[in-house]
Amino acid sequence: MSNPLRGEVIRLYKNLLYLGREYPKGAAYFRERLKTAFMKNKDETDPAKIRKLVDRGEFVIKELEALYFLRKYRAMKKRYYDPEH
Repeated sequence: MSNPLRGEVIRLYKNLLYLGREYPKGAAYFRERLKTAFMKNKDETDPAKIRKLVDRGEFVIKELEALYFLRKYRAMKKRYYDPEH
């Protein structure tokens, strides 16, 4: 793997690992799934394919952020609004 992509992959892994701490099924579950996904593609050398995988990882980051935001929004709504509405 070339140097610029290697750094980007490591950064992606660390960001996902950090976001996985609040995963609904637990941090250990998320960490194992993340490790499996990265190990499955560890021998990839084609820069275009690596770029595609990094883009997919960034999409997963956006989805996780949306999931956490929605969970916080629902919690706030439950606290402050009448449950009948």
